[in-house]
Amino acid sequence: DSIGLSATGSGDIASFNAVNNGTQPVTATIVVTPSFEGCDGPTETFTITVNPTAGMNDPQDMVVCNAEVTSAVAFTTNNTGGTTTYTWTNDTPSIGLAASGSGDLPSFTAVNTDTQPITTTITVTPLFTENGVSCTGPSETFTITVNPTGQVDEIQDQILCNTNATTAITFTTNNIGGTTTYSWTNDTD
Repeated sequence: DSIGLSATGSGDIASFNAVNNGTQPVTATIVVTPSFEGCDGPTETFTITVNPTAGMNDPQDMVVCNAEVTSAVAFTTNNTGGTTTYTWTNDTPSIGLAASGSGDLPSFTAVNTDTQPITTTITVTPLFTENGVSCTGPSETFTITVNPTGQVDEIQDQILCNTNATTAITFTTNNIGGTTTYSWTNDTD
């Protein structure tokens, strides 16, 4: 792979923008041959290593319930030949996750005491390090939605005479922003 430097040249090497569109460091070996008035001298060799842009795979969005313990999120990359580390920010710490951190996203107990879902955006920035040089890559974002605890409004008891028809019972909730379904049991069937 080319690092952005031509294959040959003469004179000094001017500054150039390093290029590495791959996933691992690329090292070019440069051989310099000095010549004094047509008399060649011993060559000097040096290398230029270009690290790749730090990359990461886009994490999946997550939907959890209030009081649920989430799974940890392990961030991954296609970069090789060095070390990729991650820093992250959370735009809604009230869900029970810190506002920022480094490394993988830890497991946490989700919090939503509201009546509607809360969606937070997690922004993760990768950093690729090799040979003491660190290169930041583009951030990836994903969301964590914390749904509220299911809730049903109070239901009035009914007292009837034998063979009387009951009043239909319609369940209601104060939860909004999603669908509440109801299941029920009867201990005297």
